[in-house]
Amino acid sequence: MTSTGPAFLYVLPTLHEDLLKLGFSRDPLARMQALHPRFYEFFDLERAFAVQTDTVAEARALETRHARALREHRAPVPLTAGRAGGHTEWYRGAAAQLARVAEECASAGFVVHRPLADWVRRRLDAHAPLLHDWSALLCVDELEARGAAAVASLAQRRVLDVLDAYPALGLDLERWLPDAVRAWHAEARRCASAS
Repeated sequence: MTSTGPAFLYVLPTLHEDLLKLGFSRDPLARMQALHPRFYEFFDLERAFAVQTDTVAEARALETRHARALREHRAPVPLTAGRAGGHTEWYRGAAAQLARVAEECASAGFVVHRPLADWVRRRLDAHAPLLHDWSALLCVDELEARGAAAVASLAQRRVLDVLDAYPALGLDLERWLPDAVRAWHAEARRCASAS
């Protein structure tokens, strides 16, 4: 990872317990997806935030400073998180302390994306025009042959996870998908909600 160009310190509280992930990344959306394929159901994006810096070195320095201050809050990585590393940057009981970090960083002149849900929506919306061709890689012929409810492969499961982010965050999805993928996605969601 080069040190020039924008980077982010991120704070990602989980939805169902007093646990959060602190880290830095050039792309917090990709990092969240690596930490959990259904990040929008795992992290509380309304409480999450990211501090935008000019360099990776700045983001890394912010993370190091705040991680040191949170030593007594260290927690093990949740079993439901992905295997994307970061096993030492999980904290319990540190949300209020890190919420103050967002305010301090904003006062220091950093751009703070808070709530992070708004930033994620903008990123997903910007990627939406690419969904048609990307989702068509599902092998539309295979979907039609197997039936719309089929989630036959890990790749298709990954596509389902990505597509589900759009309605989860209140974004339009349907107009971007090929007909076969739209039907497959609708049926897969119906099956998931019935189980």
